[in-house]
Amino acid sequence: MKRVKILTICEGAISVALALALSYLKIPIGAGFGGWGGSVDLVMIPLIIFACHRGLWGLGAGLVFGTLKFFLAGGVAINWQSMLLDYSVAYMFVGFAGLMKGRRAALPLGALIGCAARFAVHFFSGVTIYAILAPEEILGVMTGSSALYSLLYNASYMLPNTVLAVVLCAILQKPLKKFLAKQ
Repeated sequence: MKRVKILTICEGAISVALALALSYLKIPIGAGFGGWGGSVDLVMIPLIIFACHRGLWGLGAGLVFGTLKFFLAGGVAINWQSMLLDYSVAYMFVGFAGLMKGRRAALPLGALIGCAARFAVHFFSGVTIYAILAPEEILGVMTGSSALYSLLYNASYMLPNTVLAVVLCAILQKPLKKFLAKQ
C-alpha cells in the first residue's frame, strides 16, 4: 500500500474512534417524542474534519462510525432498514463534507453540507419507515402527515447539531488551516 493510503486509513480510524468516544457524551431529546432517540452531540466534528482533509474518504469513515454507533453506543431501530438508514447511511452522508476539501472555508461549509445530507437521510427514514409510528400530535402541533412528523422530529435534534457543528468548525477552521492543506 502507498504511504498516503495507509495514513488516510489510520487518520480515518482515529476519527471514527474519537467520534465513537464523543457519542457517549450527549444531550438526549427523545422524551418529547415518546422516548424515541435523537440527541445533541459532537460526533460529527471529527468526521467532518477528516472528510474536509481527505475528501470523499469521509463517506467510508461515516459508514464505519454509524454502524459501530448502532452496535456499541445504544442504537435504537425498529427493523434492519431503520438501522441501516438512521445509522450507517446517515453518518456516511456526513462524509459529503469532503466535497469542500481544499476550499477556503472548508470546515463550516463542509459541516453544513454533511449535516444537511444526514438530515435528508433521517427525513427519508421518518417518512418511509417510521410513518407507522407517527403520532397525530407532536409538541402541541397536529401533524396529520408522516412528512411533517419527520420534519419536526428530525429538525428537533438536527438543527441544534447543525448549528453546533457549523459554529465549532468555523472556530476550528483557522487553527486547522495548515493541517487541512496537507496531503
